[in-house]
Amino acid sequence: MIRQYELVERVRAYDPDVDENLLNRAYVFSMKAHGKQRRASGDPYFSHPLEVAGILTRLQLDGATIVTALLHDTIEDTVATYEQIEELFGTEIAKLVDGVTKLSRIEMKSDASHQAENFRKFLLAMSNDIRVLLVKLADRLHNMRTLHHIKNLEKRRRIALETMEIYAPLAARIGMHEVKEELEDLAFAQLYPEARESIMARLDFLHREGGGADLKQRVINQIKDVLADHDIRAEVTGREKTPYSIWRKMERRNIAFEQLSDIVAFRVIVDDLETCYRVLGIVHGKWQAVPGQFDDYISTPKRNGYQSLHTAVIGPERQRIEIQIRTREMHRVAELGVAAHWRYKEGAETVDGSQYKWLQDLLEILDHASSPEEFLEHTKLAMYQDQVFCFTPKGELIDLPKGATPVDFAYAVHTQIGDTCVGAKVNGKSVPLRTKLENGDQVEILRSKAQTPSPAWESFVVTGKARSAIRRFIRQQQRREYMELGREILERAFSKEGREFTEKAVRNGLAKLKLSEPEQLYVELGQGHLSEKQVMEAIFPGKKLKGDYTKAIAIPRDRNRPRKAGDHAIPIRGLTPGMAVHLAECCHPLPGDRIVGILLPGKGVIVHTIDCEALEAFMDAPERWIDLSWYADNDQPDYFVGRLEVVVLNEVGALAKLAEVIARDLGNINNLKITERDVEFFRLVVDVEVHDVKHLTSIIAALRATPVITSVERLRG
Repeated sequence: MIRQYELVERVRAYDPDVDENLLNRAYVFSMKAHGKQRRASGDPYFSHPLEVAGILTRLQLDGATIVTALLHDTIEDTVATYEQIEELFGTEIAKLVDGVTKLSRIEMKSDASHQAENFRKFLLAMSNDIRVLLVKLADRLHNMRTLHHIKNLEKRRRIALETMEIYAPLAARIGMHEVKEELEDLAFAQLYPEARESIMARLDFLHREGGGADLKQRVINQIKDVLADHDIRAEVTGREKTPYSIWRKMERRNIAFEQLSDIVAFRVIVDDLETCYRVLGIVHGKWQAVPGQFDDYISTPKRNGYQSLHTAVIGPERQRIEIQIRTREMHRVAELGVAAHWRYKEGAETVDGSQYKWLQDLLEILDHASSPEEFLEHTKLAMYQDQVFCFTPKGELIDLPKGATPVDFAYAVHTQIGDTCVGAKVNGKSVPLRTKLENGDQVEILRSKAQTPSPAWESFVVTGKARSAIRRFIRQQQRREYMELGREILERAFSKEGREFTEKAVRNGLAKLKLSEPEQLYVELGQGHLSEKQVMEAIFPGKKLKGDYTKAIAIPRDRNRPRKAGDHAIPIRGLTPGMAVHLAECCHPLPGDRIVGILLPGKGVIVHTIDCEALEAFMDAPERWIDLSWYADNDQPDYFVGRLEVVVLNEVGALAKLAEVIARDLGNINNLKITERDVEFFRLVVDVEVHDVKHLTSIIAALRATPVITSVERLRG
């Protein structure tokens, strides 16, 4: 455990003018406040805030941030109060501590709403002062380093998953590369221990058999010699990729460990910008460049401020190597990210997070999300992304995630531009809105005041901001439709009773139904959450109703929906009583899929998955769209049809094995069709009766693990 004088000396080593008295008082206050509290490891609890402070001293952060680290758990875990912290240490530190404090005493459970709500509050605090995030990341890093002391395996996995999904991407977004890598690798060890052990074993073998360290040093020496021949002084280092980054690359490219050729990345650090490009020219002149493997992040920096030249060459000893070239200042920012701007000698260049556009995008998503869970989903979309750089016609740079479309581009420029987008030109050519943008594309958005967001856009946009805005519009539009539908239903009910429909009469039933406005009642009725009979009984209590208000939903048997027992209604929420409903044959929706209904005159409601391509035909008919969802508590013994495309080896017993695996997972083959045959394989379309998406996913996983089956994909048509 770091001693009091050692901590002070660490800070004084890089900031001789630090307020030592403040540091000493914070050290003593935190130690006394935590008293005899113990961590899962058995260590005194005070060792945790002390280690968090130690991590931040290595980043050479300002005194206020170090004091915040010492105090960050006092409000939550001890009797200390905000007022007490403010009185003893000042308003600045009190606000920082309050921002870092876990804002709910409820431990993060599997319930996503708790996680989402806590993260929402944390994001707001972070937007006021980015140092809140620096302390929180150091806090999470130390907790991950000691996670193995927690005996509950499920709790460890939950914390590791949250680290992988939230905190590591946040560290990446503010450029704290080393923190991000360590968080990912620690989480990887908990989530996929066997995969990590396998990669570690292969790395050890590589070191023993391939001369690992010796080979790396020989490559470094050759690069240095080549640069010295051109009178360039440079620091050259080699760094091995982490097990997680290796595993992720294997997964992303679907390649084996043996096919990786850039496990070690070499870094060339020089004094100035001009020399970076000189080094690039020398490297490409000496060794053959690998096509398509060059990125210039100096002229187009990443959104977290990262700058460097990246290239890959067939280098010394005929090894394919990755080389990064940057100045010392670029290297400092690359390693420390935003923390580089909080080092003592630069002072607080800016206190709030307003200069971080990605953070402002998250705050906009926060304003428009309908629930904490939706906000968390869009936040993850916004944080997990490789980048492409595109330009407006005026030359403004817009950075987007890989796979982004013109619609994502439009929303990135401004929400209103996205809402009114009717078309796009990329490099002067008109393109479909679902076109994927490439690096360097110039994008012009065509707009119309009469245009509104299309529900079909949600199936191809990749940014959280775009998806959030589209969903917001759909919710508003659907509310209006439900309101109109509910009003029509109620007017018809009044007519059945021979009564005049008036808003005054409707208001008579609001109190009993626990609603405040007639509009709410219409929406609830339109969505099917209230029945006509319930509403009429509330409006006319004690009166005998003359009309027929049968609540049962008569739904014809659909040939795509085989039954094993009984004749039940399809368990879909959002249907109006009496509507005929059919499951679309183009996408075969299953319980668990996100679904939408299309109203077709004479046919009723056709239920599609939200990403079904057939929905594009209804882009210009928003009045036909109905918001639907599956009842979560449905326990009916119904089976639904999921469609798979399976490729099996052309050998004896292959089809029997296919049927055996499906039957073992309690699925039933409803139909089977051979679409392609070859001397080596068969391609089949297989309709399988399953309970829901989870059941189908389980069958797909089992099939993929079967040796005679080479591929399995769910078909949407």
